[in-house]
Amino acid sequence: MPTRRVATSPLRSPTVVLRCASLRSVRRRMRKLSKTRRSTMGADFNTNNLWVDLVQLKSLFESAGGAIPLPVMLNDKTVDPRDKKSTKVIQLETAMGAAISCFAGAKAICIPRTRFAPVKKCDDLLALRSDAYVLTEDFRVELAPEREGKPPLVKLDDRYKFVDAMDTMIPNGVPSLKFCKKLTVVGEIEFAAGVVLKGEVKIQNAGEGKKVVAAGTYEDTTVEL
Repeated sequence: MPTRRVATSPLRSPTVVLRCASLRSVRRRMRKLSKTRRSTMGADFNTNNLWVDLVQLKSLFESAGGAIPLPVMLNDKTVDPRDKKSTKVIQLETAMGAAISCFAGAKAICIPRTRFAPVKKCDDLLALRSDAYVLTEDFRVELAPEREGKPPLVKLDDRYKFVDAMDTMIPNGVPSLKFCKKLTVVGEIEFAAGVVLKGEVKIQNAGEGKKVVAAGTYEDTTVEL
């Protein structure tokens, strides 16, 4: 039977080899659970913010033999995350959020969108670095009042998946997104200083090499470079 390589931390355990049949079975169960959770979540968004009673946590560790029994998730990866052609592996991981099922009486608290600024991808980080967000006097990051509680939607080209790659796009500073509803970037580009984006804007470079978005205001348009 063919095998698949599974990536684990070299500091914890060696590479593990699992049988494909077992992996397919686990994946089917994981997908079914994921679909069920998506259908019940509605418009809510997880802030990835957990508040834990340390006394209860200590008790849980002791009753579970020193480790919380969390479900294992399988994620397809490559050895070099920057090279999709490098050796394919399966990453095994557990999620902190899953631990709430281990605490009796755990509850979810609904908070307004203004209370958090999630950053899961460089798309989110670009928006956070822009003038669409402000830093309050008590050092909280909030959406600018002009945004009326709605963050800009940013979709970057896959080449900007990592922070150092994204930084090559904004050496002159992040464009103004205070009045931008949606920004889409396709291809390799660089923003000049003084770029203001409004409404829905798409920046596209279908050619080879980096192209520069000149200073100016772009509103509800597609910019072909």
